[in-house]
Amino acid sequence: VLRPAGMFPGVAHFHTVRVNQPSGLYYSTEFLNKLCDLWEFRGSGLTNMHGSTGDIVWLGTTTPQLEEIFYELTHNLDTDLGGSGSNLRTPACCLGMSRCEYACIDAQALCHDLTNEFQDFLHRPAFPYKFKFKMDGCPNGCVASIARSDLSFIGLWKDNIRIDQKAVKAYIGGEIPPNGGAHAGRDWGKFDIQKEIIALCPTQCMWMEGDTLKINDKECNHCMHCINAMPRALRIGEDTGCAMLLGAKAPILDGAQMGTLVVPFIKCEAPYTEIKDLIEKLFEFWMEEGKNRERVGETMKRVGLYKILQVLEVEVDARVVQEPRTNPYIFWKEEEVTGGWDRKIEDYRSRHKM
Repeated sequence: VLRPAGMFPGVAHFHTVRVNQPSGLYYSTEFLNKLCDLWEFRGSGLTNMHGSTGDIVWLGTTTPQLEEIFYELTHNLDTDLGGSGSNLRTPACCLGMSRCEYACIDAQALCHDLTNEFQDFLHRPAFPYKFKFKMDGCPNGCVASIARSDLSFIGLWKDNIRIDQKAVKAYIGGEIPPNGGAHAGRDWGKFDIQKEIIALCPTQCMWMEGDTLKINDKECNHCMHCINAMPRALRIGEDTGCAMLLGAKAPILDGAQMGTLVVPFIKCEAPYTEIKDLIEKLFEFWMEEGKNRERVGETMKRVGLYKILQVLEVEVDARVVQEPRTNPYIFWKEEEVTGGWDRKIEDYRSRHKM
């Protein structure tokens, strides 16, 4: 139904304002009250808490109010505008170590640090298209970084899963409910570790020897199923860091894409110098080589994964290859080959007739 614009004067101009959310979406009641008071005074009062990829979204204000809103946010509320347009969008993260026992990295600290470090890219569009950071504290992926961010950080461990064999026996004996008691509303029968844990392991790296649970950790792909199902018996390892994946997005130009692994493991500790160096190399390349409205994943698909690894100065790792042995064309540089190109093409052709 079409209605006269005069019926809704507060949204007649309908400028939309994005406000940078705090890491992990932790708010005090006092801060929320101040946000609401400011928006009722300077805008329509309509809000969206939150968009699917972050930000408090304020809907509807007039042009003269924009500078006033920005001043109030930055000077009196100690917060900032969120990213919008062809720039770095507001980084988002899970609750991380503030509440989650599975967190391998301090996702909130990383999110806050990168937000401050790359703040200019949030405010001054310089990219071919939008770019998103997301930080998942563990492979459970509560902010779906692998599916929705151009550069995702997923916390993981590279040593062995810690096993409490006494607790394993307690799960088998029915003394501890599996899945943290999440399915206690129905009688599912006796817990069967073979059927419910070992047989569901995607890499088949678990087995029982008598009443002892064994794990071949070299084959583990960190799916989290066994840890989620038996949290009191199995714990994440102690040598923690994160993997970095590049190029996830929704379908705009070239269809939906999941993130591609580019860094299998990197330590994730302040001041995050190594991570920032990789980001700066990526930004410099993408701003030069990316086409208009081309996400970085589409650029990577166009120029090839190997080119991106060269840009990041990351060595090729077997874990980075999504489909091993499907592409036989591997090109080497002279300095990468033992002995260089010290051979004569005539000698080669004498043994391989054309």
